[in-house]
Amino acid sequence: MADDGLERRAVATSPTRDVVQARLDALVRENRFTIAVVFPAVGAVLLVASAEGLLPAPLAFNPWLVLAGVLVMRAPLLVGVGPLLDWRAAVGVAGLCAYAYAVEYVGVTTGWPYGEFHYTVDLGPTVGGIPLALPVFFLPLVLNGYLLCLLLLGDRAGRVAVRLPVVVATVVLMDLVLDPGAVALGFWTYANGGAFYGVPRSNFLGWVGSATLSVLVLDRVLDRTALLDRLDLCPFMLDDLVSFVLLWGGINAWFGNALPVALAALFGLGLLWTDRFDSTPFRP
Repeated sequence: MADDGLERRAVATSPTRDVVQARLDALVRENRFTIAVVFPAVGAVLLVASAEGLLPAPLAFNPWLVLAGVLVMRAPLLVGVGPLLDWRAAVGVAGLCAYAYAVEYVGVTTGWPYGEFHYTVDLGPTVGGIPLALPVFFLPLVLNGYLLCLLLLGDRAGRVAVRLPVVVATVVLMDLVLDPGAVALGFWTYANGGAFYGVPRSNFLGWVGSATLSVLVLDRVLDRTALLDRLDLCPFMLDDLVSFVLLWGGINAWFGNALPVALAALFGLGLLWTDRFDSTPFRP
């Protein structure tokens, strides 16, 4: 593992790539408050206002605004993990993107494995009825859960039998926050509703399968030692999870989804609990 990690960390030795990476790091570091606090706060207000019919048609659920906001909030994670993406990791991520499209297409057309559902809000360009930006919505959830668990588990993360099931459970818990909020907004709807704030049990069972596959692949293609080293150098790397807590915690709070709000707060506490995450209050 050590030799493999050294070989894979060498991908960032290109002077040009190092310069670009340093500039991206500085850009995110200098705008942490705006990215991790202002964007999700404004996003939550705009999405709730859209759902409540308070915005004019050009602005209500504007897909380009949604995508731009998501990409900005994802920036700390994408910039943080960028230097670790060698060819092996790139192939693994590409495979997961293909899987995300495939399983979503099967889900929309057959109702398996998530339950019968359909999109009710335009989320931008589509491929076969599936949002083109789907991997941007899905894969960062898995990676955020993975990084958080590495920090919380500490030395126990070295045991596969502990690490993998904990990460899978964490990713499913994240969907317990996201899906009820998305259904409340009207992003998508389940044909037969569901007992958990309009979401059926089948959805979460499907997420167990998708999360397991995704975690297995990421665990295989990413170097854990390099990830932890990068987390030490980038206190902003988990800011995307801060955005997740604020955005979906706020949306669920507006719609009175008490349990998802409690779970979002639990993720917030998890972030504060990590000993290498910069929990210094954000300042503009």
